[in-house]
Amino acid sequence: MKRALFLLSLLCCIACGQKNDVEPLHVEGTKLVNESGQVVQMKGMSFGWNCLWPRFYNAGAVKHVIDDWKAEFVRAAVGVELRASENNSPCYLDDPTFGKESACAIVDAAIENGVYVIVDWHAHGLHTEEAVEFFTYMASKYQGVPNVIYEIWNEPSYKDHINQIDYTWAEIKEYSLDVIAAIRAIEKDAIIVVGTPRWSQNVDDAADDPILGYENLMYTLHFYAGTHKEWLRAKGDYAMSKGLALFVTECGGMNADGQGPIDDESTRDWIDWMEANDISYAFWSISDKEETCSMLYPTATSEGPWADEDLRPWGKYVKAKL
Repeated sequence: MKRALFLLSLLCCIACGQKNDVEPLHVEGTKLVNESGQVVQMKGMSFGWNCLWPRFYNAGAVKHVIDDWKAEFVRAAVGVELRASENNSPCYLDDPTFGKESACAIVDAAIENGVYVIVDWHAHGLHTEEAVEFFTYMASKYQGVPNVIYEIWNEPSYKDHINQIDYTWAEIKEYSLDVIAAIRAIEKDAIIVVGTPRWSQNVDDAADDPILGYENLMYTLHFYAGTHKEWLRAKGDYAMSKGLALFVTECGGMNADGQGPIDDESTRDWIDWMEANDISYAFWSISDKEETCSMLYPTATSEGPWADEDLRPWGKYVKAKL
């Protein structure tokens, strides 16, 4: 019912000729709500790393996943660390201009099509200075535009890969405060989504020591249904019981490495849990790699439309769920 009211609001805007308009969102307790105080729960699509699949970072692809797949928001994954090779374009650390152009292509198309858009700093490591510069640029460019949601650290993972030592919540929190301050200096009300320890799984750590002094903050929870089961949902339940608002900005139905079979039963358990708790979520990803979590075959055109034969099994599964 809540999603139906939200969709009706969007349809009314389109019918009135206000295609580009979306309502400003804010956080009340553990819920994302609109200006009328109605709970908003959205299903969307994440594009793959911009440095690996730049060909999909265009207005046509965005329009197709909105019009044909019925995505209610999209996510631009700006790859930060993946160094350039013959198989990919430069990452943000190598070419910040390319990263910004990729993000803006998705954001501009989302605005044109009247949906929300997540700007995702798609990093696993800590890069405070670069992140502050990036989000300062994006917040300045899109100041006052209610479509834009800022995801400031996709998946904090290992600070020491050899010994598999994670970034602590204290370290993530310190970084997040710097980036949030930079965004809030420009954009006072936009939704900001904060990454959490261990690939954005340990939301319980954040719940025990949340960021204070700012409104409209949400926290990232990522899952891959083949690997993550009830024990991870229990972390989410705990975080919400402590007052945290959650946003599943990335999820998949397979194993955490993006491979393995689609675990339909576990995926349905996760979807039921998100729907019951009004948690918005984005499926991963619009890409054409030979792996389970990629939704497209290389036959798919860069701008769409995509026929059923262009869709890998996960693409067909997600399209049916949206």
